[in-house]
Amino acid sequence: MKEIVVISGKGGTGKTSIVASFAALAKNAVLADCDVDAADLHLILEPDTKQTHDFSGGKLASIITAKCTGCGKCEEVCNFDAVLFDGPANDVVERTYTIDPIACEGCGVCVHFCPIDTIEFEDAVNGQWFISNTRFGPMVHAKLGIAQENSGKLVSLIRKEAKRIATEQNRDLIIVDGSPGIGCPVIASITGADLVLAVTEPTISGQHDLDRVIELTEHFRIPTAVCINKYDINVEIAKKIEGKTNEKDLKMVGRIAYDTAVTKAQLAAKSIVEYSNNGLKEQIVLLWESILDILKPR
Repeated sequence: MKEIVVISGKGGTGKTSIVASFAALAKNAVLADCDVDAADLHLILEPDTKQTHDFSGGKLASIITAKCTGCGKCEEVCNFDAVLFDGPANDVVERTYTIDPIACEGCGVCVHFCPIDTIEFEDAVNGQWFISNTRFGPMVHAKLGIAQENSGKLVSLIRKEAKRIATEQNRDLIIVDGSPGIGCPVIASITGADLVLAVTEPTISGQHDLDRVIELTEHFRIPTAVCINKYDINVEIAKKIEGKTNEKDLKMVGRIAYDTAVTKAQLAAKSIVEYSNNGLKEQIVLLWESILDILKPR
């Protein structure tokens, strides 16, 4: 089983469009959308959800109002200003403490120091993850709640489930739509992968972002290939990116031209290779063939 992860230094470079086309071209793959903070692969693949699961990446504290004595120890030890003295009266005091669930970091310090054990500490639901069928095969994807954290933990869960399905269904490839940037969810997306495809664009910021991505994959010693999307909008910078790629001894596996057919394909909920029959499709097919060639056992 091989795993390829498509990432980019920032959002909007076209990695999801490329992943959707890879899904259409692959013969026996499991798909995983690990861009959980802004998942959008489902917009193209239109998955039929078969399983829905809650995701808990941490815990939240909450005070049992009826038992609170108003001692204030919880407020004293909280470093996040999450404890408020604005709760309703009970049989003991006229005002009690409450915990703001948005401000609470789930550290559990208040639970530990409460002298009468009146603070509950339960799993927080941070989002949901799904197992679905698509026209190209099974897909594992997720949606993190608004302003929720622990996206790296959710990414790891998605990859684990994708590998489980691939093993059970005897599928030989996992295609991952990774997160943009170089933060925790990206690290969770690429660790242990067989190949990272870094998608960039010929702009100054794109060049800088690619440098950061390459530094990250070099650190984790993950084989990396590079694709320049919309390379013809600035050929000069595209050549500089190619030069840097050669210096790093990385494979330049694709150069994709700017084409309005990409947007039209997205509006039609289709991958580029399903929608287009011009040179754009050929460029994507050549990119895919280059990826398969790298993944071949030597």
